[in-house]
Amino acid sequence: MWDLLVIGGGATGLGVAVQAALEGRRVTLVEARDFAAGTSSRSTKLLHGGVRYLAQGRWRLVRGALRERATVLALAPHLAQPLAFVVPGRGWWSWAWTGLGLKAYQWLSGRMSLGPTTALSKAALLRCLPGLPRMLAGAVAGMRYWDGQFEDARLALALAKTARQAGASVHNHMRVTALAPSAQGWQVSLFNERDGQTSTLQARCVVNATGVWVDALRQMVLQPWAGQEPVKALVKPSQGVHMVVARESLPIQEAVLIPRTADGRVLFAVPWLGATVIGTTDTPRSDAPLEPLPMQEELDFLFRETRQALGVDLTRADVRSVWVGLRPLVDKVQGGVTSQMSREHLIRREAPGLFTVTGGKWTTYRSMAAQVMHAMLEHHDLPSAAQGPAKTGQHRLVGAPEAGQAVHAISEAPGLHLWGSEAALVQALPGAERDLGMGLTEAMVRFAARNEWALTVEDMLARRWRALFLDARQAARMAPAVAALLQAETGIDPQLDAFLALCQRYTLAD
Repeated sequence: MWDLLVIGGGATGLGVAVQAALEGRRVTLVEARDFAAGTSSRSTKLLHGGVRYLAQGRWRLVRGALRERATVLALAPHLAQPLAFVVPGRGWWSWAWTGLGLKAYQWLSGRMSLGPTTALSKAALLRCLPGLPRMLAGAVAGMRYWDGQFEDARLALALAKTARQAGASVHNHMRVTALAPSAQGWQVSLFNERDGQTSTLQARCVVNATGVWVDALRQMVLQPWAGQEPVKALVKPSQGVHMVVARESLPIQEAVLIPRTADGRVLFAVPWLGATVIGTTDTPRSDAPLEPLPMQEELDFLFRETRQALGVDLTRADVRSVWVGLRPLVDKVQGGVTSQMSREHLIRREAPGLFTVTGGKWTTYRSMAAQVMHAMLEHHDLPSAAQGPAKTGQHRLVGAPEAGQAVHAISEAPGLHLWGSEAALVQALPGAERDLGMGLTEAMVRFAARNEWALTVEDMLARRWRALFLDARQAARMAPAVAALLQAETGIDPQLDAFLALCQRYTLAD
């Protein structure tokens, strides 16, 4: 009998598992694919308060997210760090309006500010962004402000390790096949893809934290009770596309934000792991595929905005990887435009001991988890923890270096530093000097297989090491050697062919 079963190994589910485990509860987490395999590894790599929500008057939402931003940066400084953003102004009125909003953004952060918001003359803009002269030709001035950047997939992995260290039982590649109420709470049937075995467990409470797919699980559980009435969906999926190019193709050391594009969204160009990420789109979807593809109009939009707003002409051949993430936007107003919908989250008690949590964003994963646990206490589905609510804001994540220790910038090429304080453990394994490509060593693969739940080539080259997201063609070249190592370490088929097919989906044809 478990106190709590968490279904979903993204940011939200992992946050709940950490919170519950640190409170001394018996908690288990299952993820059907891999940790952060969905939305949580496909973000724009920003920990932010939501600048655009200021225009919607959501001041409390922004302030709460800014508080959480500061907390996350302190929990894993090797994976989450401050980053400067430059905003060019094409007219004095738009520059002044943007500057006012960014000043308010800094004011809301208070003592949690990451740096000053400053006005930039045109000459200062040129010094900040020497590689973008065509963009700056039409700018009258600019602003610089500070926000957070992170490596999302490895931060999710750090949460999984922290939950395990606190006593949670954490599993990827384990799928829920049935969920039904029982005398003691909930009976859950599971299928383990690692060994093909099925199992059953009992849990007092269940949290549905499956992101954009929460409605599929709700349908499975609630439809028998609903009779002829369909279970009303909670989430309206929205698709966001990101393109990655070599840093030389879009040479920036600081991030660039274009406040308003043709569809009313912001456009980002962000230095990340030695490359540059360009995004993002916002396209409503009626479905939620596991591997969504970019639509041609989305790609056309990104190429056009990069040319018009950033002054850089890119071709399909310049794009080393393109990935698509689905945002779980809470559908509070049917028919709402997704670019105007808030990332506010929803916690809903579906039945005694059964909770759904959806929406939100990476920055606020920790506060969402605390609210989920509080909801269970409020409804008396779980008793209060003997030591009270866990202080997760003070519990540094596994791998976090000692306070004050120097760290590598997330904008730099990936390396051993991404393991933080575990780097020495990685280096102690065989193959520490054998490079498999892009800085990945044999020892890193062995460590991921032994200590980080890596089972398939996709687990390793998409999330333990971001090769697929940085250069899909290079990832395909590295895949056979990685597959052989994983096969030797785990004795399980690493699904090489499936990964090679996935690489094709992340590549744009010339």
